[in-house]
Amino acid sequence: MTIVEALIDLQEVDGRIRELETELKDLPRRKALETARLSGVSADLQAAKAGQDYAQGRVKGIEADADALKEKLRQLKATQMGLKSNKEYQQYSIQIDLVQHELDTLENTQIAAMDDLPSAQARITDAQARFDEQKSGVDAFCAEIDERIAAVQAELAEAQKERAEKAKAVTDPKFVLYYERLRTKRWPVVAALTHDGVCDGCHLVQPPSIGQLADANAKLGEEGKPQRIVACTMCGRILYR
Repeated sequence: MTIVEALIDLQEVDGRIRELETELKDLPRRKALETARLSGVSADLQAAKAGQDYAQGRVKGIEADADALKEKLRQLKATQMGLKSNKEYQQYSIQIDLVQHELDTLENTQIAAMDDLPSAQARITDAQARFDEQKSGVDAFCAEIDERIAAVQAELAEAQKERAEKAKAVTDPKFVLYYERLRTKRWPVVAALTHDGVCDGCHLVQPPSIGQLADANAKLGEEGKPQRIVACTMCGRILYR
C-alpha cells in the first residue's frame, strides 16, 4: 500500500468520525427543541390552573364578604328589635335595607362567579389532555434520541480505534504532518486530480506541471518507492491519480 492509499484509508475513517461527531452535537439540540415545544403546552396548562385558582379564590372571597354582611344584617335586626323609639327603628330599617341590597348584589355576583368554575375546569381538562398527548410523544422521541446518542458514542469509539490503526499505516511523517494540519481547514484533505487536470476538492484547473507530478507520484507508488506531496495550487489539498 502506498502512502497516498494509506492516507485515503485514514481519510475515509476520519470522514465517518466527522459525521458521527456532527450527529452527536446535533442530537441534544433536537432533543432540546422538542422539549421546548412541550414547555409551551405546559404553560397553557399552568395558565388554565391559574385561571381556576383565581375563579375559586374569587368565589371564596365573595362568600366571605357575604357572610360578613349576613352577620352585620343579623346584628342590625337584633338591635332593632330592642329599640323603643320609632325614629331609631326607622333609621335601623334604612340601614337594614341598604345592607340587604348590598347582600343581594353580592349574592348575584357570587352566582356569576360560580358559573365561571365549570368553564375554568373544562379549560384545565382540555389543556391537561393536550399536555399528556404531547408529553407522551416527546418522551418517546427523547428516548429514541438518547438511544441514538448511546449508539453514536459506541460507533465513534470504534471508529477512533480504527483510526489509530489506520494512522499507523501512514509511515511518512511529512504526509502525516501535512494531513493533520490541513484537515482542520479543508475537507476532504486528499482529493483526486481528474484527467482534465481539475482538483476534485476545489474544482480548480491545475497547471500541467501538477498533473505531471501526480502521474510521477502514481508511478513511484507502483514501484514501491517513496512518494512526494503533490498539492493543489489553490486549496492545498493533496492530489493523486
